Amino acid sequence: MDKLLQVKDLRVSFNTYAGEVKAVRGVNFELDRGETLAFVGESGCGKTVTAKAILRLHQPPFAIIKEGTEIIFDGQDVMKMDKKELQHFRGNECSMIFQDPMTSLNPTMTCGKQIMEGLILHRNMSKQEARKEAIEMLRLVKIPDPEKRVDEYPHQMSGGMRQRVMIAIALACQPQLLIADEPTTALDVTIQAQIMELLREMKEKLHVAIILVTHDLGVVANFADRVQIMYAGQVVERGTASEIFYNSQHPYTWALLSSAPRLATETKQELYALGGTPPDLLLPLECCPFAARCEYCMQICREQMPEETVLSDTHKISCWLQHPEAPKVKSFYERQAKSNG
Repeated sequence: MDKLLQVKDLRVSFNTYAGEVKAVRGVNFELDRGETLAFVGESGCGKTVTAKAILRLHQPPFAIIKEGTEIIFDGQDVMKMDKKELQHFRGNECSMIFQDPMTSLNPTMTCGKQIMEGLILHRNMSKQEARKEAIEMLRLVKIPDPEKRVDEYPHQMSGGMRQRVMIAIALACQPQLLIADEPTTALDVTIQAQIMELLREMKEKLHVAIILVTHDLGVVANFADRVQIMYAGQVVERGTASEIFYNSQHPYTWALLSSAPRLATETKQELYALGGTPPDLLLPLECCPFAARCEYCMQICREQMPEETVLSDTHKISCWLQHPEAPKVKSFYERQAKSNG
Protein backbone atom coordinates (compact mmCIF):
# COMPACT_ATOMS: atom_id res chain seq x y z
CA MET A 1 0.00 0.00 0.00
CA ASP A 2 0.98 3.66 -0.41
CA LYS A 3 2.80 4.98 2.67
CA LEU A 4 1.34 8.21 4.02
CA LEU A 5 3.55 8.60 7.09
CA GLN A 6 6.97 7.26 8.06
CA VAL A 7 8.48 8.01 11.47
CA LYS A 8 12.07 6.94 12.08
CA ASP A 9 14.06 7.06 15.33
CA LEU A 10 11.71 9.53 17.03
CA ARG A 11 13.24 10.86 20.25
CA VAL A 12 11.56 13.54 22.35
CA SER A 13 12.92 14.98 25.59
CA PHE A 14 11.60 17.48 28.14
CA ASN A 15 13.99 19.78 29.97
CA THR A 16 12.83 20.02 33.59
CA TYR A 17 14.32 21.38 36.83
CA ALA A 18 15.26 17.80 37.73
CA GLY A 19 17.00 17.09 34.44
CA GLU A 20 16.25 15.75 30.95
CA VAL A 21 13.19 13.50 30.78
CA LYS A 22 13.56 11.21 27.76
CA ALA A 23 9.85 10.71 27.11
CA VAL A 24 10.13 8.98 23.70
CA ARG A 25 13.15 6.82 22.91
CA GLY A 26 13.69 5.70 19.35
CA VAL A 27 10.14 5.03 18.12
CA ASN A 28 9.68 3.83 14.53
CA PHE A 29 6.42 3.22 12.65
CA GLU A 30 4.65 3.63 9.31
CA LEU A 31 1.07 4.40 8.32
CA ASP A 32 -0.67 3.65 5.02
CA ARG A 33 -3.34 5.84 3.46
CA GLY A 34 -6.77 5.13 4.91
CA GLU A 35 -5.33 2.90 7.64
CA THR A 36 -5.99 3.07 11.39
CA LEU A 37 -3.07 2.66 13.80
CA ALA A 38 -3.59 2.61 17.57
CA PHE A 39 -1.03 3.61 20.21
CA VAL A 40 -1.86 1.72 23.41
CA GLY A 41 -0.26 1.84 26.84
CA GLU A 42 -0.46 3.20 30.38
CA SER A 43 -0.48 6.92 31.11
CA GLY A 44 3.02 8.33 30.75
CA CYS A 45 4.26 5.77 28.22
CA GLY A 46 4.77 8.36 25.45
CA LYS A 47 1.62 7.90 23.33
CA THR A 48 0.50 11.54 23.23
CA VAL A 49 4.08 12.85 23.04
CA THR A 50 4.62 10.67 19.95
CA ALA A 51 1.35 11.86 18.37
CA LYS A 52 2.07 15.55 18.99
CA ALA A 53 5.57 15.17 17.54
CA ILE A 54 4.02 14.34 14.14
CA LEU A 55 2.56 17.87 14.09
CA ARG A 56 5.69 19.35 15.73
CA LEU A 57 3.62 20.74 18.58
CA HIS A 58 6.47 20.41 21.10
CA GLN A 59 7.91 23.84 21.78
CA PRO A 60 11.65 24.23 22.46
CA PRO A 61 13.50 24.80 24.72
CA PHE A 62 11.17 22.98 27.15
CA ALA A 63 10.37 20.14 24.74
CA ILE A 64 12.83 19.05 22.07
CA ILE A 65 12.54 16.61 19.17
CA LYS A 66 16.07 15.26 18.95
CA GLU A 67 18.29 15.47 15.87
CA GLY A 68 18.24 12.34 13.74
CA THR A 69 14.44 12.06 13.95
CA GLU A 70 12.72 11.67 10.58
CA ILE A 71 9.01 12.41 10.08
CA ILE A 72 8.12 11.94 6.40
CA PHE A 73 4.52 12.82 5.52
CA ASP A 74 3.41 12.20 1.93
CA GLY A 75 7.00 12.58 0.75
CA GLN A 76 7.65 15.78 2.71
CA ASP A 77 10.07 16.04 5.64
CA VAL A 78 8.05 17.59 8.49
CA MET A 79 11.23 18.25 10.47
CA LYS A 80 12.48 20.61 7.73
CA MET A 81 9.26 22.59 7.27
CA ASP A 82 9.39 26.33 7.94
CA LYS A 83 6.68 28.24 9.82
CA LYS A 84 4.51 28.83 6.74
CA GLU A 85 4.77 25.20 5.57
CA LEU A 86 3.91 23.99 9.08
CA GLN A 87 0.82 26.20 9.17
CA HIS A 88 -0.36 24.66 5.90
CA PHE A 89 0.45 21.14 7.14
CA ARG A 90 -1.45 21.51 10.42
CA GLY A 91 -5.16 21.32 9.70
CA ASN A 92 -4.86 20.96 5.95
CA GLU A 93 -2.92 17.71 5.77
CA CYS A 94 -2.97 16.50 9.38
CA SER A 95 -5.42 17.36 12.19
CA MET A 96 -5.67 16.41 15.84
CA ILE A 97 -8.59 15.82 18.19
CA PHE A 98 -7.23 16.79 21.60
CA GLN A 99 -7.94 14.85 24.76
CA ASP A 100 -10.30 17.16 26.66
CA PRO A 101 -12.75 19.14 24.50
CA MET A 102 -13.70 21.43 27.40
CA THR A 103 -10.14 22.75 27.70
CA SER A 104 -9.36 22.54 23.96
CA LEU A 105 -12.39 24.53 22.80
CA ASN A 106 -12.35 28.31 23.31
CA PRO A 107 -15.12 29.12 25.84
CA THR A 108 -15.45 32.71 24.52
CA MET A 109 -16.23 31.68 20.92
CA THR A 110 -19.24 29.90 19.47
CA CYS A 111 -18.64 26.37 18.20
CA GLY A 112 -19.47 27.53 14.67
CA LYS A 113 -16.79 30.24 14.74
CA GLN A 114 -14.21 27.72 15.88
CA ILE A 115 -15.00 25.50 12.90
CA MET A 116 -15.03 28.51 10.58
CA GLU A 117 -11.53 29.64 11.63
CA GLY A 118 -9.80 26.76 9.85
CA LEU A 119 -12.02 27.03 6.79
CA ILE A 120 -11.23 30.74 6.35
CA LEU A 121 -7.51 30.26 7.01
CA HIS A 122 -6.84 27.08 5.01
CA ARG A 123 -9.57 26.99 2.36
CA ASN A 124 -9.86 30.74 1.71
CA MET A 125 -13.63 30.78 2.24
CA SER A 126 -15.66 33.90 2.91
CA LYS A 127 -17.46 34.14 6.29
CA GLN A 128 -20.76 33.23 4.66
CA GLU A 129 -19.28 30.20 2.89
CA ALA A 130 -17.46 29.11 6.05
CA ARG A 131 -20.63 29.38 8.14
CA LYS A 132 -22.56 27.28 5.65
CA GLU A 133 -19.77 24.67 5.65
CA ALA A 134 -19.62 24.72 9.47
CA ILE A 135 -23.33 23.86 9.61
CA GLU A 136 -22.72 20.99 7.17
CA MET A 137 -19.82 19.73 9.30
CA LEU A 138 -22.04 19.75 12.41
CA ARG A 139 -24.64 17.82 10.44
CA LEU A 140 -21.95 15.38 9.26
CA VAL A 141 -20.91 14.59 12.86
CA LYS A 142 -24.59 14.07 13.72
CA ILE A 143 -25.24 17.05 15.96
CA PRO A 144 -29.02 17.67 15.93
CA ASP A 145 -30.38 21.05 14.79
CA PRO A 146 -26.99 22.26 13.44
CA GLU A 147 -28.44 25.63 12.29
CA LYS A 148 -29.07 26.46 15.96
CA ARG A 149 -26.04 24.72 17.47
CA VAL A 150 -23.61 26.60 15.22
CA ASP A 151 -24.22 29.73 17.34
CA GLU A 152 -23.93 28.00 20.73
CA TYR A 153 -20.94 28.07 23.06
CA PRO A 154 -19.11 24.95 24.32
CA HIS A 155 -20.64 25.19 27.80
CA GLN A 156 -24.11 24.89 26.27
CA MET A 157 -23.32 21.42 24.92
CA SER A 158 -22.91 18.02 26.56
CA GLY A 159 -19.54 16.25 26.72
CA GLY A 160 -20.40 14.00 23.80
CA MET A 161 -21.52 16.93 21.64
CA ARG A 162 -18.37 18.90 22.46
CA GLN A 163 -16.33 15.90 21.32
CA ARG A 164 -18.33 15.88 18.06
CA VAL A 165 -17.52 19.57 17.60
CA MET A 166 -13.82 18.73 18.06
CA ILE A 167 -14.14 16.08 15.34
CA ALA A 168 -15.90 18.59 13.06
CA ILE A 169 -13.06 21.11 13.56
CA ALA A 170 -10.43 18.45 12.85
CA LEU A 171 -12.15 17.22 9.67
CA ALA A 172 -13.27 20.62 8.32
CA CYS A 173 -10.27 21.01 6.00
CA GLN A 174 -10.42 17.38 4.82
CA PRO A 175 -7.00 16.25 6.11
CA GLN A 176 -5.34 13.02 5.01
CA LEU A 177 -4.45 12.09 8.61
CA LEU A 178 -6.53 12.47 11.77
CA ILE A 179 -4.88 12.01 15.16
CA ALA A 180 -7.41 11.19 17.90
CA ASP A 181 -5.93 11.61 21.37
CA GLU A 182 -8.07 9.70 23.89
CA PRO A 183 -11.31 10.74 22.10
CA THR A 184 -13.53 8.82 24.53
CA THR A 185 -11.97 9.90 27.85
CA ALA A 186 -14.48 11.11 30.49
CA LEU A 187 -17.45 9.98 28.37
CA ASP A 188 -19.91 7.33 29.49
CA VAL A 189 -19.92 3.95 27.77
CA THR A 190 -22.86 4.69 25.46
CA ILE A 191 -21.35 7.96 24.22
CA GLN A 192 -17.94 6.26 23.85
CA ALA A 193 -19.51 3.75 21.46
CA GLN A 194 -21.22 6.53 19.50
CA ILE A 195 -17.96 8.52 19.13
CA MET A 196 -16.03 5.45 17.94
CA GLU A 197 -18.81 4.60 15.48
CA LEU A 198 -18.71 8.20 14.22
CA LEU A 199 -14.94 8.01 13.69
CA ARG A 200 -15.42 4.74 11.78
CA GLU A 201 -18.03 6.38 9.52
CA MET A 202 -15.78 9.41 8.92
CA LYS A 203 -12.91 7.10 7.98
CA GLU A 204 -15.07 5.30 5.41
CA LYS A 205 -16.68 8.46 3.98
CA LEU A 206 -13.56 10.62 3.77
CA HIS A 207 -10.94 7.83 3.44
CA VAL A 208 -8.87 9.49 6.16
CA ALA A 209 -6.02 7.67 7.93
CA ILE A 210 -6.38 7.66 11.73
CA ILE A 211 -3.90 7.43 14.60
CA LEU A 212 -5.83 6.55 17.75
CA VAL A 213 -4.16 7.22 21.11
CA THR A 214 -5.70 5.28 24.00
CA HIS A 215 -4.95 3.29 27.15
CA ASP A 216 -7.99 1.06 26.59
CA LEU A 217 -7.51 -2.03 24.43
CA GLY A 218 -11.27 -2.50 24.37
CA VAL A 219 -11.71 0.74 22.42
CA VAL A 220 -9.44 -0.45 19.59
CA ALA A 221 -10.66 -4.05 19.39
CA ASN A 222 -12.99 -3.54 16.43
CA PHE A 223 -11.58 -0.24 15.19
CA ALA A 224 -7.83 -0.38 14.55
CA ASP A 225 -6.11 -2.15 11.66
CA ARG A 226 -2.79 -2.24 13.51
CA VAL A 227 -1.78 -1.72 17.14
CA GLN A 228 1.50 -0.75 18.71
CA ILE A 229 1.95 -1.27 22.46
CA MET A 230 4.09 1.42 24.10
CA TYR A 231 5.93 1.31 27.40
CA ALA A 232 8.44 3.79 28.87
CA GLY A 233 8.73 5.71 25.59
CA GLN A 234 9.35 2.64 23.45
CA VAL A 235 7.30 0.29 21.29
CA VAL A 236 7.47 -3.16 22.94
CA GLU A 237 5.07 -4.98 20.58
CA ARG A 238 3.41 -4.16 17.27
CA GLY A 239 1.09 -6.10 15.00
CA THR A 240 -2.32 -6.28 13.39
CA ALA A 241 -5.30 -6.03 15.74
CA SER A 242 -5.83 -9.77 15.31
CA GLU A 243 -2.21 -10.57 16.23
CA ILE A 244 -2.29 -8.35 19.32
CA PHE A 245 -5.61 -9.68 20.60
CA TYR A 246 -5.20 -13.36 19.70
CA ASN A 247 -1.46 -13.99 19.50
CA SER A 248 0.31 -11.33 21.57
CA GLN A 249 3.69 -12.40 22.93
CA HIS A 250 4.89 -9.62 25.26
CA PRO A 251 4.17 -9.91 29.03
CA TYR A 252 3.16 -6.24 29.16
CA THR A 253 0.53 -6.80 26.44
CA TRP A 254 -0.69 -9.84 28.41
CA ALA A 255 -0.99 -7.62 31.50
CA LEU A 256 -3.08 -5.06 29.60
CA LEU A 257 -5.36 -7.78 28.23
CA SER A 258 -5.69 -9.45 31.65
CA SER A 259 -6.71 -6.19 33.31
CA ALA A 260 -9.76 -5.76 31.04
CA PRO A 261 -13.08 -7.34 32.15
CA ARG A 262 -14.61 -9.97 29.88
CA LEU A 263 -18.33 -10.54 29.53
CA ALA A 264 -17.73 -14.04 28.19
CA THR A 265 -15.77 -15.17 31.25
CA GLU A 266 -17.85 -17.59 33.29
CA THR A 267 -15.56 -17.99 36.30
CA LYS A 268 -15.65 -15.36 39.05
CA GLN A 269 -12.01 -14.37 39.11
CA GLU A 270 -10.38 -11.11 40.15
CA LEU A 271 -9.10 -8.76 37.47
CA TYR A 272 -5.35 -8.77 37.08
CA ALA A 273 -3.54 -5.77 38.61
CA LEU A 274 -0.06 -4.98 37.33
CA GLY A 275 2.20 -4.25 40.29
CA GLY A 276 5.05 -1.77 40.54
CA THR A 277 5.58 1.49 38.68
CA PRO A 278 7.08 2.42 35.30
CA PRO A 279 10.79 3.32 35.26
CA ASP A 280 12.03 6.84 35.97
CA LEU A 281 12.52 8.45 32.54
CA LEU A 282 15.12 10.80 33.98
CA LEU A 283 17.45 7.80 34.16
CA PRO A 284 19.08 6.00 31.22
CA LEU A 285 17.46 2.71 30.23
CA GLU A 286 20.13 0.11 29.58
CA CYS A 287 17.97 -2.96 30.10
CA CYS A 288 14.38 -4.03 29.39
CA PRO A 289 12.19 -1.21 30.77
CA PHE A 290 9.53 -3.71 31.88
CA ALA A 291 11.97 -5.97 33.79
CA ALA A 292 11.13 -4.68 37.30
CA ARG A 293 7.39 -5.44 36.84
CA CYS A 294 7.58 -8.61 34.75
CA GLU A 295 6.75 -11.97 36.36
CA TYR A 296 8.87 -13.73 33.72
CA CYS A 297 11.96 -11.52 34.25
CA MET A 298 15.33 -13.23 33.72
CA GLN A 299 18.82 -12.05 34.61
CA ILE A 300 19.53 -10.87 31.06
CA CYS A 301 16.39 -8.72 31.16
CA ARG A 302 18.07 -6.64 33.90
CA GLU A 303 21.33 -6.36 31.97
CA GLN A 304 20.60 -5.77 28.28
CA MET A 305 17.95 -4.15 26.13
CA PRO A 306 16.17 -6.79 23.99
CA GLU A 307 16.34 -6.44 20.23
CA GLU A 308 13.17 -6.44 18.14
CA THR A 309 12.21 -9.96 17.04
CA VAL A 310 10.26 -10.37 13.81
CA LEU A 311 7.44 -12.91 14.22
CA SER A 312 5.77 -12.10 10.87
CA ASP A 313 5.72 -9.29 8.30
CA THR A 314 3.42 -7.31 10.61
CA HIS A 315 4.10 -8.74 14.09
CA LYS A 316 7.25 -7.64 15.95
CA ILE A 317 8.20 -7.78 19.63
CA SER A 318 11.02 -6.63 21.89
CA CYS A 319 11.34 -9.29 24.60
CA TRP A 320 14.04 -11.72 25.74
CA LEU A 321 11.41 -14.49 26.00
CA GLN A 322 11.68 -14.78 22.21
CA HIS A 323 15.32 -15.86 22.46
CA PRO A 324 15.85 -19.56 21.54
CA GLU A 325 17.51 -20.20 24.92
CA ALA A 326 14.76 -18.53 26.96
CA PRO A 327 12.46 -20.81 29.02
CA LYS A 328 9.04 -21.51 27.57
CA VAL A 329 6.25 -19.85 29.52
CA LYS A 330 2.51 -20.23 29.42
CA SER A 331 1.03 -17.46 27.33
CA PHE A 332 -1.87 -15.27 28.41
CA TYR A 333 -4.21 -17.38 26.27
CA GLU A 334 -3.08 -20.71 27.77
CA ARG A 335 -3.59 -19.33 31.26
CA GLN A 336 -7.02 -17.98 30.32
CA ALA A 337 -8.06 -21.36 28.90
CA LYS A 338 -6.92 -23.10 32.09
CA SER A 339 -8.69 -20.64 34.40
CA ASN A 340 -11.93 -21.03 32.40
CA GLY A 341 -11.68 -24.74 32.89
